[in-house]
Amino acid sequence: MQFNQSLKNYNTFGIDVSATQFIEISTVHQLKDVIKENNQKLPLFILSGGSNMLLTKNVDALVLHINTKGIHVVDENEDFVWMEAQAGETWHDFVLYTITQNLGGLENLSLIPGKVGSSPIQNIGAYGVEIKDTMHSLTALNLETLEVETFHNADCKFGYRESVFKHQLKDKYIITAVTFKLKKAPHLLHTSYGAIQQELETMHVEQPTIKDVSNAVIAIRQSKLPDPKEIGNSGSFFKNPVIDKTLYQSLLEKNPDIPHYPVNESEVKIPAGWLIEHAGLKGFRKGDAGVHTKQALVLVNYGNASGKELIDMAYFVQQTVFEKFEISILPEVNII
Repeated sequence: MQFNQSLKNYNTFGIDVSATQFIEISTVHQLKDVIKENNQKLPLFILSGGSNMLLTKNVDALVLHINTKGIHVVDENEDFVWMEAQAGETWHDFVLYTITQNLGGLENLSLIPGKVGSSPIQNIGAYGVEIKDTMHSLTALNLETLEVETFHNADCKFGYRESVFKHQLKDKYIITAVTFKLKKAPHLLHTSYGAIQQELETMHVEQPTIKDVSNAVIAIRQSKLPDPKEIGNSGSFFKNPVIDKTLYQSLLEKNPDIPHYPVNESEVKIPAGWLIEHAGLKGFRKGDAGVHTKQALVLVNYGNASGKELIDMAYFVQQTVFEKFEISILPEVNII
């Protein structure tokens, strides 16, 4: 147990705030014991990879850094393998491991920062694929009963960057492990979203494998997104807004190059990065808080920005985009 522990190295924005108490958790048994010993003396704060949060103040809580490890096969048949990963496994490392086992389904989600345990909370997604497409079930510790319960895919009520753990069950459970249903060869590849197909052509790949798709995604992300080890950031800061087709048609008249992705018969999704860039904010900076120079969807900490300065930057971006396009963009990142 550490006291007044700096969290600067435990969040990808690199915000230097402190935790009243801090402990690293390596087993579910230890997790239960720590919660029992705390006995509600301090509120609990669950910290995984720290990749989807913006800390704006000191954390007056018992911070549980989930660092459980382990990957194993739960079941398999001729077509699929059910593979469980502990919550503390690094997401990208897990994705790469599934590829070495020639199991498809997660390759489009390569290089997303964070841990396995936090992936269902946000229903992380990229390049046309989301966690909900492959997640079979998860186990989570009930903080009231200290019993480990199982949630199947439908129980999680997945939506766009949403799940039941983000709202209704927030602060009531800690995810301990996640099981994915992964496809054996032949694989179903998703290469039509974004620039994957173009990148594969650049790589001179005509018959791509899941490894090729992963390599393409990694190359695209590295070309546009800053490495948190080099510059503080949390990846995509804003959700892509879903708007009514009537508004889209109105915007199209003034912006004929505005990209969109159909959601249903009446709605389309607009890339938030395009909106921010065309509002003139790509590369905008105030002090050490800024909008990334290559990908406007990413807010960055150039060194010593505070959480307050970054949230002020986020508000400014939201206001500017709304004034120009009459579209509200909402944070994807959890603001604490």
